[in-house]
Amino acid sequence: MEEQLVFAWAMIFCIAIAPVYGEYYSKTVTPSSKVEKVTNLHFFLHDTLSGENPSAVLVARANLTRKDHSPVPFGSLFAIDDPLRVGPEPTSKIIGNAQGLYLSSSQDASKFTIVLYADFAFTTGKFKGSSFSIFSRNPVTEAKREVAIVGGRGRFRMARGFAHIKTSYFNATTGDAILDYKVTLYHY
Repeated sequence: MEEQLVFAWAMIFCIAIAPVYGEYYSKTVTPSSKVEKVTNLHFFLHDTLSGENPSAVLVARANLTRKDHSPVPFGSLFAIDDPLRVGPEPTSKIIGNAQGLYLSSSQDASKFTIVLYADFAFTTGKFKGSSFSIFSRNPVTEAKREVAIVGGRGRFRMARGFAHIKTSYFNATTGDAILDYKVTLYHY
């Protein structure tokens, strides 16, 4: 009986002490005197689904019962390694690439929409080795659209911002596109 009483007191003592050690801890640190920067970029993304060397490839397609002859039917998932160029011409200088995924997410082909996750990395110039990431809904059929920038690395560490996208060229048969990106980044 005495052993049970000692055990009960030990349990009560442990339960009483537990909240002291299990408290939530947080510490807010004021950033150093670094000032937030704003960087504006303008470039063209060349997304090629056709030919012998496509920059976007289908990795999964939904098993739909109805026929959809679009190059990017609903439920299609593409992996991309698209070149970023200084101009819309296929021969313009490459300054980086966008690597990631996009998913055709609209059942209504007239309102073609994708969900895009891509890392836009720069391989030349003053931003060489830096990148920013987009994870956003992209309503492709809208003339001008805006997507969210959710992070970055290198010179764009802790980036946030937005990109305005306009379609410069689109081939409805092949799905090939050239997109005009005007980006605003807020970073440290």
